[in-house]
Amino acid sequence: MSSFSNKARARIYTAQDVLVHSTSSDCWVSRAGKVYDVSSFVYDHPGGEELLLRFAGKDLGDAMDDAEEHVHSDSAYAMLDEFCIGRLGTDAAVVSEDWIPEDDFHPEETDTMDDYAKTQFLDLGKPMLAQVWFSNFSKSFYLQQVHQPRHLSQSARMFKWDILEMLTLTPWYVVPMIWLPIAAYLLRLSIAQFSDPTAYYWPSPAVFAASEPKLTWLPAPLKTLLCFFAGNLVWTILEYCFHRFIFHVDSLLPDHPIALTVHFTMHGVHHYLPMDRLRLVMPPALFIMLSFPFTRLAYYLFPVAIANGVIAGSFAFYVLYDTMHYALHHSRLPAYVAEMKKYHLAHHYKNFELGFGVTSKMWDYVFGTVLGV
Repeated sequence: MSSFSNKARARIYTAQDVLVHSTSSDCWVSRAGKVYDVSSFVYDHPGGEELLLRFAGKDLGDAMDDAEEHVHSDSAYAMLDEFCIGRLGTDAAVVSEDWIPEDDFHPEETDTMDDYAKTQFLDLGKPMLAQVWFSNFSKSFYLQQVHQPRHLSQSARMFKWDILEMLTLTPWYVVPMIWLPIAAYLLRLSIAQFSDPTAYYWPSPAVFAASEPKLTWLPAPLKTLLCFFAGNLVWTILEYCFHRFIFHVDSLLPDHPIALTVHFTMHGVHHYLPMDRLRLVMPPALFIMLSFPFTRLAYYLFPVAIANGVIAGSFAFYVLYDTMHYALHHSRLPAYVAEMKKYHLAHHYKNFELGFGVTSKMWDYVFGTVLGV
């Protein structure tokens, strides 16, 4: 049996986990760091169910030792242990609404042994992904801990096997090396297709069939440039939506190790280790998976010349986004970008449920998720 088996360790919960179990048919309590499911005992409680239900979803504290409430024998404590289902994890937090961004932010390195001893979350001396996959903690505890940043001088391992580990590490310069040539090719192709549509395969778009390239008085490069700028705008909304509704889909995340592992792989590891230089930009394989349905949609909606121009603009702004994201964590920057650095770091250290814009705050203003810094 794996050393990370759920059966090998007591399940770790948060006070929030206990709080949602607060009815007579679903009653949890906590005491001295342990969590108990006393649902089946509520109506058998010698002091009456009303007394026990007063603490449903809460911590018993010293109530069992209070003679004025109800006298409990040693056998009562032994009986309580029979209902134990796990323990409460630490609620120590790094993220704080009082966090103030510094101009030259350099976090202290985490003592990994001390951190694991306190939290029992992830041992950073071992591959992380297996620990999440075989985790013994609730979704609530996972989300609490994964959003408390840790810092190492070197990248922590995701996989035991080097060939898989390589796929998770991406230097920042890989992004422009791969995607700028592709954007340039699509831009050139769009100009050629606007110049002579009959020389290229031109599928009929399903939706905007009447939008075959008009504006014949405009030169082809200018038509492509308009599509390119439209693609820039498209990327800004995709950037916001990816970050808010895919990477931070916390509330909809199933309480299951597989779901937690997917979350950790896509974005959780970045919040857990936000200054990791090799996990600040998106691995090419992940970007291909995320971008594929949107590029297919562009070709479905628009004539191919327009679609190629829009996709080129989106890819170009994606490169700006990812390289800027790296710079926000690790570079001295001009005024505007320095302001965005404070804004983005506040997303990590102040409130991860706000401030989803990376290249700009535009869509945060539109959707009411601006983070005050």
